[in-house]
Amino acid sequence: MPAKSAAIDDYLKTIYHHTEWQTSPITPSQLAAELKLAPSTVTEMVQKLVAHDLVVHRPYGPVALTETGRLRAASIIRRHRLIETWLVQEFGYAWDEVHDEAEVLEHTISDRLLAGIDERLGHPRFDPHGDAIPDAAGNVERLPFVLLATAEVGHTGEVLRVSDRDPALLRALEAAGIDVGHRLVVAGPDAVRVDDGATIALPAGAAGAVWLTP
Repeated sequence: MPAKSAAIDDYLKTIYHHTEWQTSPITPSQLAAELKLAPSTVTEMVQKLVAHDLVVHRPYGPVALTETGRLRAASIIRRHRLIETWLVQEFGYAWDEVHDEAEVLEHTISDRLLAGIDERLGHPRFDPHGDAIPDAAGNVERLPFVLLATAEVGHTGEVLRVSDRDPALLRALEAAGIDVGHRLVVAGPDAVRVDDGATIALPAGAAGAVWLTP
């Protein structure tokens, strides 16, 4: 396996993330778009990852993690999500502020410090956005879910996860009283009802960024 590399970790994380909340594998063109890199650059790196047994890929096909690649991806994702949780719980960061900080810190803190953070936080299973935190062995607890955009009118469920890709959307959802753990009833394609019966218009993009219990 190649030595630690932020570039390799970013590729593996992106591939891992792609199938966390849906089942279609990622293609090289999607990988290039996610990483904002030229397709030729991605093709070259994918070939290197294949050579190191981190991914499998056939010409014109999708890219998938090997078990070795999955464990390495899970390790860096564990770091990222524990750091996000630490920043929220110990330093008062808001959930829309932690992603970029964690992106930097995940490559710099020691394994000893990470273990101390995990212990201090009580070994959390989920980060502030509802994403599962892999354990030290790379195992992940997955819960059944439904994307808000595909939920039928009348569906009732708790918010399991909110995508952290758009900080402005996170702030808008928080202002609307929608957070992980809140119970919602789908009232329409762009509206939900909350516990007190009030109907809330969803911010733009929210239906594709919120996951509920089935």
